[in-house]
Amino acid sequence: MTPPRHVAVIDVGKTNAKLALVDLVSLSEIAVITRPNRVLPGPPYPHFDLDGHWQFFLEHLGAFHRSHGIDGISVTAHGASAVLLDSEGALATPMLDYEHDGPEESRTAYDRLRLAFAETGSPRLPLGLNLGAQLHWLLERDPQLLSRCTHVVTYPQYWGHRLTGVAASDLCSLGCHTDLWRPDLGAPSALVARLGLADRLAPARKPSDLLGPITAEVARRTGLDPATPVLCGIHDSNASLLPYLKGREGPFSVVSTGTWVIAMAMGAHPLPLDPARDTLVNVNALGQPVPSARFMGGREYELMRSDSNPVAEDRAHVLASGTMLLPAVVPESGPFAGRRHCWTSEPPSPGARSYALSLYLALMTRSCLDLIGAEGPAVVEGPFARNPDFLAMLAAVTPEGVEIAGSATGTSIGAALLFGGAPTSPTRAVPPPAAAEALRSYAARWRAALDTQV
Repeated sequence: MTPPRHVAVIDVGKTNAKLALVDLVSLSEIAVITRPNRVLPGPPYPHFDLDGHWQFFLEHLGAFHRSHGIDGISVTAHGASAVLLDSEGALATPMLDYEHDGPEESRTAYDRLRLAFAETGSPRLPLGLNLGAQLHWLLERDPQLLSRCTHVVTYPQYWGHRLTGVAASDLCSLGCHTDLWRPDLGAPSALVARLGLADRLAPARKPSDLLGPITAEVARRTGLDPATPVLCGIHDSNASLLPYLKGREGPFSVVSTGTWVIAMAMGAHPLPLDPARDTLVNVNALGQPVPSARFMGGREYELMRSDSNPVAEDRAHVLASGTMLLPAVVPESGPFAGRRHCWTSEPPSPGARSYALSLYLALMTRSCLDLIGAEGPAVVEGPFARNPDFLAMLAAVTPEGVEIAGSATGTSIGAALLFGGAPTSPTRAVPPPAAAEALRSYAARWRAALDTQV
């Protein structure tokens, strides 16, 4: 199809739900509006406010169409999530928040069902971070759920279903530490049948596949042309990677930042992945396995941040004194899971605390890149691309260079590019930091401190 000019992107992250309008000619977001991705407490368990999001999306699809015109719709959403639908297309059960600890209740029974990391590239994760564990727990706690459930759709495709009435899943969402997919075979794992869902998991499609036109009801409520095309959609980290899959030569990595910081390496030096360090195999939009590593960097930032920006004196003190934050602020995941964070010495000011936190986040990111054999430049997209202290440290310890994504919302640009258009998103290089030697010395001391951390 001819790429549309204006693509509306439903973009649901763990923290916020967004609607962005992307101009595929300029590769820019010309309108963005957000809503908190609120978790409702239950009953029956913590779950997402899907109906609230739907009303928000319909209202602003209409507003964007009236102000700019919408030629197509794409969807991207966070991983570790699926929605179970009944025969009428309604919820068979509310969509579980993957941070709920319910799935831990059936951990032992689930572990007898799941496949080995070598087969799925999916490490065993806590809570509901393995989608298979969520599904197992939901089916165990509600014996009638399996009979009510007609389709299991991965999360981006839930919104596609509401827009078009077509049930699907996508390769990237299924390949995101779900235990449900075999990246080596490009097919569902044996776990799907073991859960009784072989005939219920919606067909896996490429993210760029046309799902269908919008329904008559969506057209009526938004004013969009009834023929407006909707694509299958994509897992959000892989949406960030997509703009760089074509048009780049040589190895590179993409660091997608948000609630999660996810490092994905293309053309990586082959390394055995260690599931105990939160490395995994993602599946990109082309169906290719991608070595990846992650930690909850955005969550860690929110937990440890101060309200003061660092000044020159704060930076000088931290680098000279070696004031360091050691991992892990969120100990349930990441390359240093199980460790409890600590300060080597208390920061003397809020600005020093902010600076040391930025250095910590950059060194955690570099640890992720090292674990997956990343080579070549690292492209940073998302909120951390606007943090100069994070970028300076990452540049100091990344000899091949660091680049910043040209888009403020890399996931939205990537999702829009499923329609085609420009093969790559513009980037700009981060200049070598003035304090590069001091930063590298700090990084070496930080790594040495990890070896002695209790």
